[in-house]
This record gives sequence, structure tokens and C-alpha cells, in this order.
Amino acid sequence: MPWRKTEKPQKSPLKLLAWIAFAGLVFGLVGFGQLFDDVLRTSRNRLHMHKASGDIVLVKIDEQSLQQVGRWPWPRRNYAQLIDKLTAAGANRIFFDVHFETQSSRADDQIFADAIRRSGKVTLPVRGKTGPDTFQQQSGVPIPILRKGADLASISVDYNYQNAVWHLPRAVKFEGRPIPSFASSLARAQTQDTSLFTLDYSVDPRSIPTISASEVLTSTSLGSRVRGKDVLIGATSSVMGDIFFIPGVGKLGGAYVQIIGAETLKAGSPVSLGWLAPFIAVLFLCVMGAISSSARRQSFVFGSGAAMLIILPIGLEARLIFVNVAPALFVILALWGITAWRRYRGGGLINAISGLPNLTALRAHAREGEEALIVARLLNHAEIVASLPAEAERVLVEQIVARFRIGGKDKLIYHGDGGIFAWFEEAKLPFGNHIDALHALFRNPVRVDGQPIDLAVSFGVEIGTGRSLANRLASAIVAAEEAAHYGLKWKFHDPEKLNNASWKLSLLSRLDQAIDDGEVWVAYQPKLDLRTRQIVGAEALARWTHPEKGPIAASEFVAAAEQHDRIGKLTDFVLEQAIKSAAAVNASGGNFHIAVNLSARLLEDPELKLRLTDMLLRHRLEPQYLTLELTETSALGSGEALQLLAELRQLGVEISIDDYGTGLSTLEYLKKVPANEIKIDQSFVKGMLENRSDRVMVQSTIALAHSLDRTVVAEGVEQRDVLDALIEMKCDLAQGFIIGRPMSFESLVRRVNVERKRSVA
Repeated sequence: MPWRKTEKPQKSPLKLLAWIAFAGLVFGLVGFGQLFDDVLRTSRNRLHMHKASGDIVLVKIDEQSLQQVGRWPWPRRNYAQLIDKLTAAGANRIFFDVHFETQSSRADDQIFADAIRRSGKVTLPVRGKTGPDTFQQQSGVPIPILRKGADLASISVDYNYQNAVWHLPRAVKFEGRPIPSFASSLARAQTQDTSLFTLDYSVDPRSIPTISASEVLTSTSLGSRVRGKDVLIGATSSVMGDIFFIPGVGKLGGAYVQIIGAETLKAGSPVSLGWLAPFIAVLFLCVMGAISSSARRQSFVFGSGAAMLIILPIGLEARLIFVNVAPALFVILALWGITAWRRYRGGGLINAISGLPNLTALRAHAREGEEALIVARLLNHAEIVASLPAEAERVLVEQIVARFRIGGKDKLIYHGDGGIFAWFEEAKLPFGNHIDALHALFRNPVRVDGQPIDLAVSFGVEIGTGRSLANRLASAIVAAEEAAHYGLKWKFHDPEKLNNASWKLSLLSRLDQAIDDGEVWVAYQPKLDLRTRQIVGAEALARWTHPEKGPIAASEFVAAAEQHDRIGKLTDFVLEQAIKSAAAVNASGGNFHIAVNLSARLLEDPELKLRLTDMLLRHRLEPQYLTLELTETSALGSGEALQLLAELRQLGVEISIDDYGTGLSTLEYLKKVPANEIKIDQSFVKGMLENRSDRVMVQSTIALAHSLDRTVVAEGVEQRDVLDALIEMKCDLAQGFIIGRPMSFESLVRRVNVERKRSVA
């Protein structure tokens, strides 16, 4: 979802994957992953360690042998003696991992050469090795006198920074022709293929049969220890320098590397898949995980991929199929880790159901003070959610948010728990019209899985600067809750006007005193007879102008008085002034009607009728010129309330159903309430030209009311086109800004007198 323009947008998971994949590709191409692959392979080898075949015996030139012979290099007659002893013992073949590249004494060289010819089973080494500095050392070959009766094989190795050998050649080029490596020759896998193969270090080097060279030289019978087996003679003493690192074991003589290579080839033909194949496979998995919106599904995909990269090579390497997984593992773990970190950091700021920022996110980010904060509360949220399957709640929220975003698709909506939504609007926005329009949108049900669901929404508005967002949000939520409590569409909270805690706490007591001191007065909004085009009445509205605080919003003090059962005095004051004003207008002739809002709490006041009768008598106003307006829901009270309404009608007072269409509008309801007037809610009237359903609602209400012999009043008329449409629909009365805003009694009298003069003229 789009975040505010001042914030960085949420990064695309696929874009993140692209960057990580690029880093992994570089990782693989430059070989950075080899270190990690070596560590991983060493760990995997321990899971399937196995013994050597035993077909190759290592004759060790160890410390014991060096001490017995007494000096190094050995006289070559000693090697001749080893050949004779091993040949006599029935050795199959004899390999020397010892260099013979220079001449010794002529006699010793001849003795050694004669022993080689007599045996006919000797293989001598061609030397060469490549280290991490990529410097190819000069190859060394045995002297010509020794080569005449011997086979040649390569002991070339490629070692890394650890002095470890992970790969050996199958064969090497020598004097224009391929010769096998020691490993290939020992395994009887001679080939002209000069490619490298990977050593299987799961062969336990400690299981390779060994005999000390000194024991061979002194023994009279080697028995079955060498009979029918290949023998490799090589240095294992650290003082001789031919030492390599055997992964998972430690430092051992280079002869062990050649034998492990031979054991690898004896088990089969190793295959190296490299790093690219698992890298590509993991990219497909990562795409699946990245596009998933479910944290659980992402964890499953990434976790499964990582586990596959760790576990699958174990089985493959047991079958001599080697893969490098470090670049692929880097990609999936990096993507998983960063995604998880984002979810962790955003987990406290994102609503898990909708994916929208929650109210904690709203509190955590700074907003400009000029912006107004609007809170919408879904009043029947608990009931709706309880009736829906878990996966359907997201669909519900999406439809609700879509309605909030009408007219502003990029609007950032915050989604809190309990069906609370919040967003910011420009402070200059006319909130009454805007929220009325939003409220009207929720008259139509949403559909989830084909099921229509009615929504009840209330709004709270907060404008304030210099206050924390936490305070502003709390104020807006309270305003929305109060609007719901009083049956209002929305309620405005202005901390600049009511920012003093003591003032708020003493509001009610100050209201009573304000009535006595004349701070509370009555404004009148005129009503137009659409047939005669004359002002025939007005609605009396309570106003409070505090000498220090200025105008106090009626939504503040009227709602507070009603909530705390102190609405009686305020209502009596408005009734007294309204009846007095209507009587004064009618004294000069005419039939002027006055309307007063009546709180639902007063419908059960048994003395209301007596007080009202007294006011009418004292001011000499006929009861039919007084209209008491009640909201639909307030009229649906107890039997006593309906009885009081019936008695007031018998008295001659008119009863009007205010805000018609926003409550429980049914024919049974209209039949039950003894009203002679229906007042169509302004949300329908304002939207009737743009919204077909609103137009139908207004037209059908007029027709229904007339069929029941009720008068119809349209409130909220602010456009000439709307007024003309109401006239065409034969609506009776209209009230709104285009006709007249709330005004003082003096202004009302002047307006009425002017129109009377026009009608006479």
C-alpha cells in the first residue's frame, strides 16, 4: 500500500530479490562462495564417512623410518630394497610419491634402476602443483636411467589457501601426450581426459592400511598386508615438507591426497554440477516466496529452499555428485533474513489483516499540523467479523477502504483494531459535506462472498496544531464514539476551542449558567414552501457564544447535556424562545410554523406535555404552528414514549421524523409513529443529482409520505438544481443554505416581512 509522500515507499520484494540475486551472481563468479562451500562440504562429509577399500597400502616414510636409515635424502639403494621386498611379498603395483629428478651416486642410481626393471611394477611420479598464487611450478621428471623400466604418472595437485587439495586431474599432458594421474592409475581409471575431479573426503584417511617403510626394510615376511594390493610409498613426516590439509582431519602427508583421489575414482565417476544450477533453481523458489503476502507461506518457501540446499547435497555427494550451494544459499538466506527483518520492524506498524499501516504507525510518524485527522469507526464490526470466515475479513476491509478512497485513490488509510480507520485531509476541506458524502456511501451494503452486509459508520474529526498525534488520534476516536452514541453521522473535536480540561469538566454547569446569563441564544433557519415559494416556517437551533471562548459548537454542548440527562433545561429554553418567536411573527398575520428538535430522553418525561401546554398558552401560539422533530431511532422507544407522542398530536402539536432514511425506515415504522411530517436526511438530498439511488430514495419517500398524508421536508438544499428537482418531485418544503442560513430572530423577521410585502405587491 502507498505510504505518505514524505516517507520512503515500501520496497518491492522482487526488486529486493533482483539486487540480492545480482550480489549472489557476483559472489559465485568471483569464487567468494568457495570458502563456505568447503566448510559445508566438510560438515556434510562427517555425516557419511566411510572406510577406504583397503586395496591401496601406504608405505610411510615417517619419523621412525628416518631415524632408522639415519639421513635424508635416502640412498637410492634403500628404495631398491623397498621394491625388492614389496615385489617378493606379492605387491600388485608399486607407486613412488618421491621425487627422483636429480642424480645421486652412479652406483645407487644403477641399483635403483635395476630393481625397477626386475620388478616391472613400478610407477614413478611426474611432479607439478599449482597454488593460490596461480604460479605453475616447473614440472619435475625422474632421471632417464630410472624411467627406462618404469611407468609414469602425475602427482600434480591444485591446492588452496588452506593448503588443502579439493580437486585432482584425471590426466596431464606430458611431452605431448596424456599420462594418468596417480589417482587415476591407482584406481585403474586411466583416461586421456585432463579435467579435474572433486575428491571425496568422506573417505576416512585413518582407514587406509599403512606400513612404516622401516618395517618393510627390516621385515622378513610382510604376509597378506601387501599381497595382491597396490602400494604407494610416500613421505608422511612433517620434516619432509610434503604435507597438506585434509578437510575434517588435519595435516597429513601428500600421499594421503593421492590415495583418497584413487578411492574416489574406484567408487565411481565424480560429477561436479558447480554453483550455477542450484543458484538458478533457488531463484525460482525465491520469486515464489517474494510475491507471497503471507509471512507463514514465505517462511515455508524460504525455509524449505534453505533446507534443500543443506540436506540434498548430502545424498548427492554420497553418489559422487558434487554441488556448490554457497551462492544459492546466500541468496535465499539474505532474502529471507531481510524480508523477516522488514516484517519484524513493520509488524508493529502493519495491520496483519489488511496490510495497511495501523494506528501505531500513525502515532509514530510526524504529520504537518495543518492537516485534519479523520477517524471512521465501524459500529457493527464485531458482529460482522463474527459472522465471516477469517479469510473474508480482508475482503471486507478492502471494500471499506475503497469507499474511503473515493475522490483520492492515493489517500493513505490507517487501519486499527475494532473496525477503526483513520486518515488525514486538508484542513480547508468542508468537513460537513465531505463526511456526509462518505456516510451516504455506506448506506449501500458491501458484498463478501456474495453476501450483502450492512455497515454502520460514525466519524470523528480533529483539527489541531502543536499536539502530539497520539493526543489528536485519541480525540478523534472519542469524537467518533460520541457521534455513534448520540446517533450522529459525525462529531467534530476542536482542541483549540476546548483545550482547557477544567472547562470541559465544568461544561454542563457552565451551560446552565450560560442560559441564565443570556449566552445561549436561538438561531432560526427558514423553511420554504415549494408550492407558493414563500417562507412559511423555521427550525430553531440552540447556539452558545461564550464571552471568552467564543462560539461553542452545538455538537459539544448539546451532546454533553443529552448524555448526562441535563438536556431538559436547554430544550425548555429553546422551546420557550421558539414559541415566543413564532407567536410574534404570527401576531402580525400569517401562518408561521416553528420546529424544535426534541431529545429522545424527554419522550419519557411525564411533565413535558404540561410545560409545553403552558408555553403555548402563555405566548398564545396555536399548537399546530409548533413542530417537534425527532430522529427515527429516537422515536423507536418504549410504549410510554409513543403514548406521549400521541398525546402531543392530540394537543395539536405537529410531529416530524427527522433525518429520515438514516435509521430503520419501514412502513410499519411510519404507521406506528404518529407523525404528520417526514424530513428527508440531507445526505440523500445533496447527492440526488449525482447518485441515482439517492434520487430514487428521495422520490420514493415523497410518494410514500404523500400516500400516507404526510408532509415532506427536504433538508440540506444547497444548489438551485436540487431545489428545482424537488419542486418537480412535488416535495412540500425545503430547508438549506440556498434558502437561508441559521440567523437571528431579527433577521428572520426582516426576511419574512420582505417576502410578505412582495406577495402583497
